[in-house]
Amino acid sequence: MRYLPHTEEDIASMLGTVGLESMDALFSSVPPDCRMHGELDLPDPLTEWELNTSMNGLAGTMAGSPAYRIFMGAGSYNHYIPESVSYLLGRSEFSTAYTPYQPEISQGTLQGIYEYQTLASRLLGMEVANASMYDGASALAEALLMALRITRRKRVAISCLVHPHYREAARTYLRPGGYEIVELPGLESGRTDVSGISAMGGLAAVVIQSPNFFGCIEDLPAAGGAIREAGGLFVVSFTEPLAYGLFKNPGLQGADIVCGEGQSLGIPQSFGGPGLGIFACRMKDVRSMPGRLVGKTTDRDGRTGFVLTLATREQHIRREKANSNICTNSSLCALASAMYLASVGRTGIRELAALNYDKAAYLKRGLKEAGLTITFDSPTFNEFVVAFPLGLKNTYDTLLEKRIVAGLPLAPWYPEYADHALLCVTETMGREDMDVLIREVRQ
Repeated sequence: MRYLPHTEEDIASMLGTVGLESMDALFSSVPPDCRMHGELDLPDPLTEWELNTSMNGLAGTMAGSPAYRIFMGAGSYNHYIPESVSYLLGRSEFSTAYTPYQPEISQGTLQGIYEYQTLASRLLGMEVANASMYDGASALAEALLMALRITRRKRVAISCLVHPHYREAARTYLRPGGYEIVELPGLESGRTDVSGISAMGGLAAVVIQSPNFFGCIEDLPAAGGAIREAGGLFVVSFTEPLAYGLFKNPGLQGADIVCGEGQSLGIPQSFGGPGLGIFACRMKDVRSMPGRLVGKTTDRDGRTGFVLTLATREQHIRREKANSNICTNSSLCALASAMYLASVGRTGIRELAALNYDKAAYLKRGLKEAGLTITFDSPTFNEFVVAFPLGLKNTYDTLLEKRIVAGLPLAPWYPEYADHALLCVTETMGREDMDVLIREVRQ
């Protein structure tokens, strides 16, 4: 068989080696009602050209760029990627490298991760970053577990304006341990209400996302002050790291732990993945940080070298001693983000962030003049919430027929905003594209 190359003799030999007589015996530990009985209901095989036609047909059912004008962000953003990043990332020594367990033969991989850690720390204004995590959602969940370890408390607070998927991931992580999650309000203003934090007792951490899910910039210094009064750690989450090219980074605003999604930094959207979990903290808490860390040192001859250090995960130490059971670090995505940051540079990040801000402001102003309502007055970055006075669904469907995706409807996560959508603009969206949307909603 083309995809299952083992012959009956091969299978019998392998079963004999483990002391079994049949494949059914191999799977006997699986309860019968959990097994599939009968043949798989698969379509007939296709030739290569028939398969291409079928795949093209499936692709045609998706509203993808550039055929559609897509004004959607919500945690996954379309940005231009320098060709230097794509070229370098495709080199075999990068794309085939795996976990650098043997530092003496993995110096290139380790140095690449070290450079990523350095650039991530500088971008976020923190003292140390780990070698990356799965994605933004798992990074936030791990940040909360880290805060629980440090404070030895059982309660955390999360803003309702943190990305809904991130909040759900946090609940999934914390629920089995019996930890309590309190949700902070903020729906009316578009910014988290921190007035009640100082009165909350026993908080291990408080999570604020900035820019938040609605695109609004949070008042992080005010939040940090209230959190310190409550005795908890200040965790800042993000989905759009490019915002820190324009706004003050979390480290300058008092964050203890910073975590979020790095997809914007040189990683294609790819219909949802893979992504990159960026995680940074203060040096005083580094031994409680999950994942792995690459350190720089010198060998006995005085030559610079790189090595895994403080790798407190279950593959390196006893399971009961591990800070995390995350078993990879998305190293290729981390390397892509390092290449991106190095290619764009400090000045380029600032200019790119300003361009994103200005384009979003242009669309926001145009939609307001067209008769739509901009829901929140707070400063925003990249994305913002728009109210559709005549109802969202009909307008959304009409625009979709004209190959325009008018943002993300908020009703599934925020029923209070049933006729609202979250619209996003990045540097990839031209003025003509925005003018088309403005003209269509005015009609």
